[in-house]
Formats: sequence, structure tokens, C-alpha cells
Amino acid sequence: MEPRNRTNEHPTDLDVTAFEKILAILPLEAYAAGETILRAGLKTGRLLILKSGSVVILKDSLEIARVEQPGAVFGELAALLEQPHAADVRALQDSQFHVADAALLIKDPVALLYVARILAQRLVVADSGLVELKKQLQAGQPPSALGKTIEKLQEVLKVGWDVGPWIA
Repeated sequence: MEPRNRTNEHPTDLDVTAFEKILAILPLEAYAAGETILRAGLKTGRLLILKSGSVVILKDSLEIARVEQPGAVFGELAALLEQPHAADVRALQDSQFHVADAALLIKDPVALLYVARILAQRLVVADSGLVELKKQLQAGQPPSALGKTIEKLQEVLKVGWDVGPWIA
């Protein structure tokens, strides 16, 4: 897989400043280590933005990612698609989240752009990973090589949750 181009990974400073203003007025919720924050299959209508702490994202009991970067967004797919959550999010340590109603994405273009850019980053990474896997399959690579590529893909897919140190 090609290295990520970090110059295009994050919203502009102007977007970040505007989004930080939104975060400042949102209520906070705290979760203890081990507590489930979002549960797959439930429709909460909530959007959560990590302020502090660490979480694990689980889909069908498989760990997708561990996230500890402030600014990481959870529940965005369910909010945009008006569907139940597709994965469990569980606190690994005591964590705090800014909490918004999913309607924030409809009401506020800054919040929508923030989430759209995160999702676009995830899509770009997933697409390049799938292309790499397809090339390896066509070349007849052994299962061990495919497994390594899948592990790399899992790491880089965290870009959608690990948004970087650019938001407090």
C-alpha cells in the first residue's frame, strides 16, 4: 500500500476553528472503562465526538480499531443513513464525548463537512486497500501475504477515527 498523503488528510484550519465552536456548546457525557457507548443494531439518533479517553470499535465481535484521538466521530454513518449503528463502541478507559443530535448534520454545514471529509478519507483508504488485495489475489500471493495486507488496511482505515491532533 502506498503511504498516505498527510497534506490532504485533515480539514482546513478554518473548518477546525468553526467545528471547535460547535463542540464548545455541545453537552458532554462520560463513560467508564468497559462501558458500551454505542451498540450495533440500535438507532440512537446521536453523534458522539471524542473529547478524551480511548475506545474500541467492534463489528461482529471483531476489533476494527482502537481510537484515542480527540475529535474522532462515532455514529456518523447511522446519522447520515438514518439507520441503526453498524458497530459497537466500547470504552477502553474512562472517556468523555461531546454529544449531538444526528440532526446537527442536517442543520450545520460545518459539522456536515467535517464528517464528510472523515468519511471521504476512509473511502479513499479502503479503495486503495481493496485494489491492493485484488492485485495480490490475481498474482496468486499466498494467504500470509494477503493477511499482512489486511492488517495494514485495518491500520490505515483508522484514519476515519484517528483524525489527528488538530482538534482539542
